[in-house]
Amino acid sequence: MNKSTLALAVAVGVLAQQASAAGFIEDSKATLGLRNFYINTDNRDSAASTAAGVQNKNEEWGQGFDLRFTSGYTQGTVGFGIDAIGLLGVRLDSGGGTNGATSTSYGGTVFPSKSNGEAVDNFSSLGLTAKAKISQTELKLGTLQPKLPVIVTNDGRLLPQTFQGGQITSNEIKDLTLVGGQIEHAKGRNSSNNEELSIAGANAHTAAGRDSNKFIYGGGDYKITKDLTAQYYYGNLEDFYKQHFLGLVHNWSIGPGVLKSDLRYFNSSDDGANGHDSAYFSSGNDEGFRSGRGKVDNNLYSGLFLYSVAGHTFGGGYQVSNGSSDFPWLNQGDGSSAYLTTDSQIAKFARAGERTWQARYSYDFAKLGLPGATAGIVYLRGDNIDTVGTNGRENGSGRSEWERDLTLAYVVPEGPLKNLGFTWKNAMWRNDVPGQRDQDENRLIVSYSIPLL
Repeated sequence: MNKSTLALAVAVGVLAQQASAAGFIEDSKATLGLRNFYINTDNRDSAASTAAGVQNKNEEWGQGFDLRFTSGYTQGTVGFGIDAIGLLGVRLDSGGGTNGATSTSYGGTVFPSKSNGEAVDNFSSLGLTAKAKISQTELKLGTLQPKLPVIVTNDGRLLPQTFQGGQITSNEIKDLTLVGGQIEHAKGRNSSNNEELSIAGANAHTAAGRDSNKFIYGGGDYKITKDLTAQYYYGNLEDFYKQHFLGLVHNWSIGPGVLKSDLRYFNSSDDGANGHDSAYFSSGNDEGFRSGRGKVDNNLYSGLFLYSVAGHTFGGGYQVSNGSSDFPWLNQGDGSSAYLTTDSQIAKFARAGERTWQARYSYDFAKLGLPGATAGIVYLRGDNIDTVGTNGRENGSGRSEWERDLTLAYVVPEGPLKNLGFTWKNAMWRNDVPGQRDQDENRLIVSYSIPLL
């Protein structure tokens, strides 16, 4: 029995004796989230039809159920509680040969796959989290969904990703939030199973793949003024990488609107086996190494500036990814997110040496008397991409990629169908990077949240 499971069992025993305590029941909440999700990815270039295991089109449709229970705390100096998340995905369609699964993947685009490559009819999981609170400090052990600069939970498909571990959060000091934790496993968005942790370049779903069961992280947010917040976080995936993050977010009232500035810096370096064992190497453009894979070596700088006025938001940004490796983040190969201003519907724009600029615009139709309706468009272009082939020599110099993302959404703001949401997301990605394929993608999402407690 691992530490998280033991701690959870002890907490459940305590709660069984104290569940009637005031606060535990009164402050409990339960919601059922429904998500109907359709995705269609069109691989448009000719290389896609000839590459081994690559499908010309990936298409899946399913219904997701996300049941969450959040308890209050028992009375006393130390309060105890428990949270639960039950996830169920039901396949509605995943036509023959279009689920996106390959012989080396963790599953299809949305669903896990059977041994013959076909999508399963359904998949599910249950996550429990024991928690304790004293004053303004909270400890959680079990299923977690962190959203921090060095670890981000992905929620881009039918069901969300979850992690297993422990986290402590403290707000004892005014305007300062401190967070620390350790993660041991991750459950992918298209899986019922907990897997160990890895990065791109080492996460192959074969005997050659390498992983780790220890990711430690910590840091904090300090609100210097009501409009200025400074951040520092550290993350370390044992045997893969160490990462430092510095961030600064500022809101400045200019005329009738507000200018938001978001500055970020990541410094990432090798840890343990990644520094000398090729099986643990990261993806990148390290010449002399097969496919450019080498030890983690990356410095990433970015700035995003958004001006909001009268329902309009205009934005622009720039990002530089220096070093011989791609930007590293927790990536088991089954869908993941990184805390980047360029983390888009299809691409991340964080290759070794890449320079990316972006422009974006969004509008909130509440200003025109249609509350709940929004629209947005983002365009990103990255260049200065160099790649290395399997022979360890450069096979692409000064390559580029671009992506255009369009989102239209409407959430019913009131009435009997309040919280019913409709979203259309369309993305177009083009590139001349060796071994990559152009893509067009559409996602249609209908969501509804039902409060139960």
